[in-house]
Amino acid sequence: MSIELGHFALILAFAIALVSAIGGLLLWRRGERLALVLGHASILQFVLVAVAFLAVVQAFVASDFSLALAANHSHSLKPLIFKISGVWGNHEGSMLLWVLILVLFGALVATFGRRLPSDLTNLVLGTQSLLVAAFAGFTLLTSNPFERLSPAPLEGADLNPVLQDIGLAIHPPLLYAGYVGFSICFSFAIAALVSGRIDQAWARWVRPWTMLSWTFLTLGIAMGSYWAYYELGWGGWWFWDPVENSSFMPWLAGTALLHSALVMEKRNALKIWTIFLSIITFSLSLLGTFLVRSGILTSVHTFASDPTRGLVILTILAVLIGGAFLLFAIRSPSLRQGGLFAPISREGALILNNLFLATAVGAVLVGTLYPLLLDALTGTTISVGAPFFNFTFGALMAPLLLVLPFGPLLAWKRADLVAAGQRLMGFAALSVFLAILISALGGTSISMVPIGLLLGFWVSFGAIAEVIERSRLGRIPLGESLRRLRGLPRSIWSTALGHFGMGLTVLGIVTVSAWETELVTTLNPGETAELSGYLVAFDSFEQQPGANYVADTGVFTVTDPGGETATLLAERRTYVASGMPTTEAAIQTYGLSQLYLQLGEPLENTHVIRVWHKPYILLIWIGALVMAGAGALSLTDRRLRVGIPQRARKATAEAAQ
Repeated sequence: MSIELGHFALILAFAIALVSAIGGLLLWRRGERLALVLGHASILQFVLVAVAFLAVVQAFVASDFSLALAANHSHSLKPLIFKISGVWGNHEGSMLLWVLILVLFGALVATFGRRLPSDLTNLVLGTQSLLVAAFAGFTLLTSNPFERLSPAPLEGADLNPVLQDIGLAIHPPLLYAGYVGFSICFSFAIAALVSGRIDQAWARWVRPWTMLSWTFLTLGIAMGSYWAYYELGWGGWWFWDPVENSSFMPWLAGTALLHSALVMEKRNALKIWTIFLSIITFSLSLLGTFLVRSGILTSVHTFASDPTRGLVILTILAVLIGGAFLLFAIRSPSLRQGGLFAPISREGALILNNLFLATAVGAVLVGTLYPLLLDALTGTTISVGAPFFNFTFGALMAPLLLVLPFGPLLAWKRADLVAAGQRLMGFAALSVFLAILISALGGTSISMVPIGLLLGFWVSFGAIAEVIERSRLGRIPLGESLRRLRGLPRSIWSTALGHFGMGLTVLGIVTVSAWETELVTTLNPGETAELSGYLVAFDSFEQQPGANYVADTGVFTVTDPGGETATLLAERRTYVASGMPTTEAAIQTYGLSQLYLQLGEPLENTHVIRVWHKPYILLIWIGALVMAGAGALSLTDRRLRVGIPQRARKATAEAAQ
């Protein structure tokens, strides 16, 4: 009965969203009464979709295999956490999660955006409801998660073993919150184009939603990277897979949008650029949804899906995004550019930042789509791999990282580049010294490694320089400097933390790429191998039963260069229901570095063992966590509260008198 209730709730949410879209987009001038109705409708949509989602969750938890989705993607022996996460480990369930997060963001705007102008509220909620209607309708008509089986099977077919991991419980919800969260920026952009309300207040309203989505997407990408690293047993943290790229492109565009909205809020400039980025960021999110579900890609990240669904998503994408860009083309000539500024200024630095980021998006987009288009048009199959992306993306990011520390030290409107350089000179010297020292100690020959290290230290120290400069540390008494530090706005701290986190990630990427070592060998119990000063002893090999699998387990003792020992367990699991194998790598952490050990397929009389030493690899994910923390800190800044600025409220009140 709960399945039918959930199905009805989703149908009702679709109907309410369709009516709200029509009312909000056609009657947006009706004022506060309509805004109140649309707000209640948005909250009701969330409640109904939540009921639908919980109905599916209940069927998975109870192993109700009369639900086709549970029968195809669950099993009674699965642990509870994997039963729940299995709800979105498939196409239909993940689309339901997509719609749930979409209506959640609409409900959040309705709840926390009550001080927005009523006409803008009506257009934002109307556009958001249009998106809900489109994707709820797609879910109901082509990807119905409530289909029943009669008779119901006694047991389910189980979930892909690779997905039976805590990563599935964390990565997709975080990623979708970022993906789908940018829909609010898209809705604000449409509202601005229709109403003509494109000013500093609009940028102030958009920035918190952009920051929230960007923070979730940062966490989602970082979690997905680490999940693939430890679960797939390949020892890599990024592969430039098309589906990885489809989440990375919105992140790059969202980063540009954050900086562009800042310029618009502070200087009332870059209006066209900000609106364009708001549209393109969500467009790239929809493109990622299409790539994952169209059936044109074969990847561990994709859902098995027939081309018909992909065609429907492509149609939705064409209508929504095509309509948005058509509106943008019609309205953009009437937009005024706003405040003027000199090329050497903080505005100029942010524009340069956005140009590099936008070009990087284009490079990744071309490398991702070109093989697909070539195959579709000519039947020729080519592969665009890591070398292309590493070269093009690295060439674009190097100059961006070089100028990054200058931006926060430049004044608005007009700045002195020489003065900013003088304040950074000591940190530049320290960065050069550390890059040369570490390269020499690591035994690096002539290569790009010292440059990469230099850029990583430069960005990290540059972030610290901004805080030191604002506190005047070393130039005034220490107590006064500490008082200044405590009084700094949280947005300043978040900017410094964000840039510092980027520097840490760059350092992690460079060090692990330059000094990673690998050993592939065969061992029997009782034998040993050595890699980078670490002694690996193969103690025993045994078979152990799990909750819903049988594991071939290798027990290893690792002795580090300091003489400390650790016991590692590496497994190859075979799942009972599907008979599919998975590899569970053994990972031992030493500070910021890791020893990564994989038990390969058994040969006739021995076992293949692969061992990696990955120096400072954890900096990659620590840097991402610091960047996400910077985004969360920024959201607590009072200046990012969603509401009408005091001046605007005062002017409105005077006009009313």
